[in-house]
Amino acid sequence: MPEAVEAQLETNRRPPLSIVRDLTIAVGVIVLIWLGLRVLRSETALDALGPFGGKLVQALIGIVLGVVGIWALFVVANSLVELLPPRATTVIRPYVFVGPAVVVLSIFLLAPAVGTIIQSFTEVPEGEGPFYNYVQAFTDPALQIALRNNAIWLILAPAGALLIGLAFAGLVDRVKRESLAKSFIFIPLCISGAGVAVIWRFIYEWRPEGQPQIGILNAIVTAFGGEPVPWLQEIPTNTLALIVAFVWIQTGFAMVILSAAIKGVPVELMEAARIDGAGEFQTFLRIVLPSIRGSVITVFTVTAIAVLKVFDIVYVTTNGNFETDVIANRMFNEMFRFRNFGFATALAVILLVAVVPIMVVNVRNLRRQGIGA
Repeated sequence: MPEAVEAQLETNRRPPLSIVRDLTIAVGVIVLIWLGLRVLRSETALDALGPFGGKLVQALIGIVLGVVGIWALFVVANSLVELLPPRATTVIRPYVFVGPAVVVLSIFLLAPAVGTIIQSFTEVPEGEGPFYNYVQAFTDPALQIALRNNAIWLILAPAGALLIGLAFAGLVDRVKRESLAKSFIFIPLCISGAGVAVIWRFIYEWRPEGQPQIGILNAIVTAFGGEPVPWLQEIPTNTLALIVAFVWIQTGFAMVILSAAIKGVPVELMEAARIDGAGEFQTFLRIVLPSIRGSVITVFTVTAIAVLKVFDIVYVTTNGNFETDVIANRMFNEMFRFRNFGFATALAVILLVAVVPIMVVNVRNLRRQGIGA
């Protein structure tokens, strides 16, 4: 028998006390998690600590369960797997570490997705067929407006974020304080969608002519002698105004990804192009842009997925009024305002189907770049 195999077998021959210790730790961690969950579910125990104390205890229990408990379970599971023969250990160990994540994803993502699809076909008015909700989704005039708006968003928002982010990515590399410049452009991405919506709602605020304009944009317009514009009420200006707010958020993301990609372009290629007489714009267009094609596709697809899920900006600014509705906002209203769960789940499935092709393009692009291959 080879010496390496003998050494591995010797390592696997652990004393019985070690096995008992690991099993005891595993049982103790399971009991700790069970007790922690019981405390979290017990309103009486937390109410006795007061509002602040209850929240603090919840946070501490969550940290212990989510960090210490899971870490201890992985350590114990790994120790138990090492008791098996070497070949079995090699095969089983990856599943021990990946298994809990797969189980959690199945419970909180896969199962609800399957349930949503089933509900969209089964929760229909009495006497109607299983496709009733989908027929309504594509024939209802209000939904047709939402679908049209989503199509406009898909065309303009990713393209706008990509082009502006690409321009910033090419320009910030030439300034002295590059990090500071990037920070200012990236800040909007750190703000929540609802916060961004509130900011831009104040920017677009409109008052009738003759009244003080508290909106920045209308204050500028009236300062130059123009009439105040109802940006969020005028069609189709309002949809374009909301897209501008979304682009403001996503530009920082696009700039960071594309700037990193540009830095990866070989300097020799750009110098060779300049020696051949190419200008800066030609060098960027014919050398830099083809070299960062994969990053451009990634930025576009990620932004397109974010567009399909856009909700908070529309909900906070107009709530879909004045023909600004989108599918995600309509889905929310159908479910939580009108309690029309079948129709809402059908809209959720439509969004899921729309996202899948974009995800396929993104995954293929990453594999083409050697990521995840």
